[in-house]
Amino acid sequence: MSTDLVPAIDAAVDRLFDEEVAFLREMVRVPTDTPPGDNARHAEHTATLLEAMGFDVERHEVPRDEVAAAGLVSLTNLIVRRRFGDGSVVALNAHGDVVPPGEGWTKPPYDGLVEDGRMYGRGVAVSKSDFATYAFALRALEAAARERGVRLAGTVELHLTYDEEFGGALGPAWLLRRGLTQPDLAIAAGFSYAIVNAHNGCLQLEVTLHGQAAHAAMPETGVDALRAANAVLDALYALAPTYAARRSKVAGIACPTLNVGRIEGGTNTNVVPAKVTMRLDRRIIPEEDPAAVETELRATIEGAAAAVPGARVDIRRLMLARPLAPRPGHERLVAALARHGARVFGEPIPVTATPLYTDARLYGEAGVPIVLYGAGPRTILEANAKRADENLRLDDLRRATRVVAAALAELVAQG
Repeated sequence: MSTDLVPAIDAAVDRLFDEEVAFLREMVRVPTDTPPGDNARHAEHTATLLEAMGFDVERHEVPRDEVAAAGLVSLTNLIVRRRFGDGSVVALNAHGDVVPPGEGWTKPPYDGLVEDGRMYGRGVAVSKSDFATYAFALRALEAAARERGVRLAGTVELHLTYDEEFGGALGPAWLLRRGLTQPDLAIAAGFSYAIVNAHNGCLQLEVTLHGQAAHAAMPETGVDALRAANAVLDALYALAPTYAARRSKVAGIACPTLNVGRIEGGTNTNVVPAKVTMRLDRRIIPEEDPAAVETELRATIEGAAAAVPGARVDIRRLMLARPLAPRPGHERLVAALARHGARVFGEPIPVTATPLYTDARLYGEAGVPIVLYGAGPRTILEANAKRADENLRLDDLRRATRVVAAALAELVAQG
């Protein structure tokens, strides 16, 4: 890549930055709470804005029956392709679906309010910010190449998807499975200035304990499903501390974790509960076998429930997200992002892993080398991601856009 292109890229990012901020505000102003996951309207709005910038946008609507089976309402994935010539195909993926805002906000969650150099809103940090980062990095790259007369090669694709909160099966996995894209390299939405090359997996289970209802005045005539649920909880909470000894060797990841995040059941205070349902989340470190993790959990749950006479248990897998481990070839991505990150931020950019799980694993499972990088602060907690008053420093958006655009210039350099 011609070194002359870097200053031109930085200048183009600055020149387009007011447009980029306005674009991000539009991304925030159309809610994409998932659940319920009625996100086709956001996709159409995004496509219209991208087309106004001169991009050709492919709309890939997921069939309604598949969407309904996943527990969502509407879903359209978007692909933008910019082919410059023969060479590597580099995909940039960000997701537009978000968790509902919840309570505790002191700023409007859907206004894209800018205050003291920060934009506030649900999804502004994770990961609608990278709708903007990636689209405007591509615009800046093209503008700089035209200005300096530099020929590019290869292809850059934007993959804008909408079901990360439900596991990605109808987002990146759906596009890859149908052969709608076959990238050689990929960058997925980030949430800090670090480069992430690995992450945890996640198994989510729904556990339903069945008993038999009875009058509270004669509890011995029923089977208390809540008592069975309590036995299961005791067994799970006894298992969880053993995870501390299973230390990961991957920097940025500690050990497996277990959380029971939801429990409901019973019909009234004077009735022995006949049914109790709970949902749990087990994070899987890269060294673990997901099948073995699920087998261990199921055996623990079934053994605890069996100790309560008359109770029975059903276990349903809600989701399995496998861990992401570095794939050969990801070094090209790391080198380009780290080089330009150090230039833009004025300090070395760390390469690390995250205990979260992301859609990036779906590219990895398809054999595509991938890392996570995009707009974000030093830590996800600083951005209040998935919490009240989620926010993003606009200077971080500008810098991430510069880094991604310059890295893309290396990855699609002529020759």
